[in-house]
Amino acid sequence: MTVPNTPPDPTRAAADAVPDITPDPYAPPPALDAGTPPPAGLAVAQSPGPTLKERLLPELRLGAGTVLACIAVGLVMAGLWVWLAPKVPLVVDGDRILYADPEGEQRAGADAVFALIALGAGLLTALGAFLATRQRGGGIAVALGLMAGGLLGSVGAWRLGRWLGPSNDLIAEARRVGNGGHFDASIDLGALGALLVWPMAAMVVLLALSAAFGKREEDPPPYWAGPYGAAAPQAPADGAVWADGAARPPQDAVRADDAARPGERGQG
Repeated sequence: MTVPNTPPDPTRAAADAVPDITPDPYAPPPALDAGTPPPAGLAVAQSPGPTLKERLLPELRLGAGTVLACIAVGLVMAGLWVWLAPKVPLVVDGDRILYADPEGEQRAGADAVFALIALGAGLLTALGAFLATRQRGGGIAVALGLMAGGLLGSVGAWRLGRWLGPSNDLIAEARRVGNGGHFDASIDLGALGALLVWPMAAMVVLLALSAAFGKREEDPPPYWAGPYGAAAPQAPADGAVWADGAARPPQDAVRADDAARPGERGQG
């Protein structure tokens, strides 16, 4: 039986005021009132993300930039091919045009030089694309840009090299040098498979660099870290003020009092 106008028990009120130190990590998030603002982390999670256009536009720009860079490298590749590829010597014999070296391997040498230059271009473009996009973690646009740009750069280098090299009009060249004169045939690719060396090399190098030195994603928080990935609150330190406003004595002092009580009881 309680006497009227009796003040509440402070011990019970303090016990009710102190929340559970270790919340249940599997408990559902608390319901929010209409006028209560959501927590910061929950507000970010529920905020609308970027639209499809906003996500695709940077990727398209990155892929287009990669293709344009590969085409620029292809122009340099065409000049190197014209300069380094072995020439096929021809000689005019009356009304005939003959090979000056019938046993020569200049045609195969031109294909080999083109493939080696394309291999170097693939290594260079893949390394440059990886270093330029390493902070953002690469992306599918980089791979597609390298593949399309490498193929376009190879085709452009082939076509431009044929135009920059010796003339393809053998009759006109034979009339220009006359009977017994020598001139070089136009350079060309006998094996069109060399056009795929650049994109294939770029894909292999990009995959190797991404696997070895690419950006790593952070591991998700453990399941026991609490709701919203936050760590569980720790108990107050010794001598700290608790939620009820009362200071608790240090644990060492409590243990000392407990250890002194048996001795005092024995002396009594």
